[in-house]
Amino acid sequence: MNESDFQIFQIIDAIPTLVWSARPDGSADFFNLRWLEYTGLSAEQALGWGWKIAVHPDDLPHMLEDFQNALKVVRPFQAEGRFRRNDGEFRWFLFRARPLCDDSGKVVRWYGTNTDLEERKRTEDQLRSNEQSLRLIFDSIPGQVCTLTSEGEIEIVNHRILEYFGKTLEELRQWGTNDSVHPDDLPRSMNLWVHSFQTGQPYDSEHRLRRADGVYRWCQTRALPLRDEAGRIIRWYALVTDIDERKKAEEQLRRSEGYLADAQRMTHTGSWAWNLETKQSLHWSQEHYRLFGFDPAKGTPTDEMFMQRIHPEDRDRVVGVFDGASSRHADQFEIDYRIVLPEAGTRYISSIGHPVFNSSGDVSEYIGTAMDVTEQHVAKAALESAFEQIKTLKEQLYNENVALRDEVDQVSMFEEIVGSSTTLQAVLSRVIKVAPTDSTVLITGETGTGKELIARAIHKQSHRSQRAFVSVNCAALAPSLISSELFGHEKGAFTGASQRRLGRFELADGGTIFLDEIGELPPDTQVALLRVLQERAFERVGGTRPIQVDVRVIAATNRNLQVARANGTFRSDLYYRLNVFPIDVPPLRERRDDVLMLLEYFVHRFGRKAGKDFERIDKRTLELFQSYDWPGNIRELQNVVERSVILSSDKVFCVDEAWLSSDAGQSSSKPPTSEETAKDSNRERPIIEAALAKSRGRVAGPNGAAAQLRIPPSTLESKIRGLKINKDRFKLG
Repeated sequence: MNESDFQIFQIIDAIPTLVWSARPDGSADFFNLRWLEYTGLSAEQALGWGWKIAVHPDDLPHMLEDFQNALKVVRPFQAEGRFRRNDGEFRWFLFRARPLCDDSGKVVRWYGTNTDLEERKRTEDQLRSNEQSLRLIFDSIPGQVCTLTSEGEIEIVNHRILEYFGKTLEELRQWGTNDSVHPDDLPRSMNLWVHSFQTGQPYDSEHRLRRADGVYRWCQTRALPLRDEAGRIIRWYALVTDIDERKKAEEQLRRSEGYLADAQRMTHTGSWAWNLETKQSLHWSQEHYRLFGFDPAKGTPTDEMFMQRIHPEDRDRVVGVFDGASSRHADQFEIDYRIVLPEAGTRYISSIGHPVFNSSGDVSEYIGTAMDVTEQHVAKAALESAFEQIKTLKEQLYNENVALRDEVDQVSMFEEIVGSSTTLQAVLSRVIKVAPTDSTVLITGETGTGKELIARAIHKQSHRSQRAFVSVNCAALAPSLISSELFGHEKGAFTGASQRRLGRFELADGGTIFLDEIGELPPDTQVALLRVLQERAFERVGGTRPIQVDVRVIAATNRNLQVARANGTFRSDLYYRLNVFPIDVPPLRERRDDVLMLLEYFVHRFGRKAGKDFERIDKRTLELFQSYDWPGNIRELQNVVERSVILSSDKVFCVDEAWLSSDAGQSSSKPPTSEETAKDSNRERPIIEAALAKSRGRVAGPNGAAAQLRIPPSTLESKIRGLKINKDRFKLG
């Protein structure tokens, strides 16, 4: 726990309230110190559902029911109940909990408090016996309550009225109705008041009232008269309820019904309802009338009229479906059939029916939709014919591509890997040796060195070259989506999974999968990948059936996996499964002989794309390219060339020196003095010799000197040769 977390928990423990949190399913996973001290329970006793022991047995059932309902519909929870103190006394508490949801709306945690209500409860009991209790109840009514004299003058108001209108009682008495009611609603409201006062009948009106902030909101005002023994009205009791949200909801509902009608019309989808008891239709939407050619003005058609529209060849099948739906425990049904209209001819209909259950658990009615799928039916037939033609052409194209691919592969083994340096040729030699096998390959190297090109070269020279090469950048995927991307998912596996999706491993079946930035995989995905390497099998997210695959795995990383393995972020068993055949791609600073060749290659490539023909390369540019260390490797060199091609306006290709790091350029362009070289050697030699002694002369491997120094083995070998260190003398005999 860091200092920040410690301070937060200190603050939570100091809060004079019982604080707790729970998992999405409602089981508690944290209590603050005051909660534990109050109940006398240990954290182990209270976690999960153990806290129930502290709730009064008479209050526990309704509290659990309310909490379970809040869990189901994801809404805040609030309840009052008695809670046992550590001395055995039960005191009244207010239990509150609110959900914390992620971006997709899924609950990730509940946070709650228990607030002591004992004193409030005692006070309320005392106030109920006197006039102050009556006033408290009056003010606690969840609405705006007032009393009026028999003449209609305001007498008593509760605090909600004062707060709502922002006025004192005296101001309200002097505030005319004309100032409070919306002008458009005033005549109707006044007529109703006059009628109620004249007849003594209850008053009920919906109108807009001006709130304290000047905003008009819809309110419902209801008033009842209080009569004396002689039947005379002596007082009016009025309740004003803010119904603005309800009005907005009603307006939204009206708009939604309009949108639904438009959507049904545009999609040719009608809706219906059918009563199971009467065997008659309860509802047909306007579009449903149109689909079946009936006039809405003549009422809902009978089932006999509906059946007359069904195509004779489909009628028995439709009758059978509705007969099956007559069961009181039937399930949803789907059916496709044809209808014959007097003037419009034959239409294809796709209908879905869903049962509605009553309180006894029996099906009371069905609601459903009917969609005109005539166009889709015609299109499907045309599409099937087109698919047959595509299949024939695809087979023909495949046969032609096989021959062409063989020809191209023979002349373009490493067409995108440019260079002739000794270090690069050593890498390509390893590629040629490992390509024909099915061994797993781990490619390491700095960013921008061309690790994916090496992976593609291995694939192209393997017996899998005619199958897919699937590339996955593990660092570019969100941790929550990596498993789905690699292994696929089943329909309904998570929110948004509306259909089954194949993963990258299935797409690469029979071919090669390239896992770039393998060091970025989260731990759970590492376990799944290890199973694929061991058993050649995996399960889709949300699935239970193992899927066998034949895939060659090539992984790449610019991270030091040995360090990641040591600090626990990368599994050792997965590392050894991947590191069957390691290939270290050297950085460009160790391939200086290839810099000019790469420069000429990219100048020609980007010049041709830009429509420019360069006759020569500026001499200063050649010097800059040879002296620069290229920390971004080939990718950086490529970007610099492409930028320069765009800006170069004559036949001479040149590069702005400012684009290259001044520190690197200066340090590289000026040859080090013999004195500086000697100092560097004196510093490096003892460090390298100590690492060799510890590794017993081994350079590469997880326990090698290169791993200790956290540099590539090829770099260490170069330094050993430059310092003329005899590494054999560190080996044991």
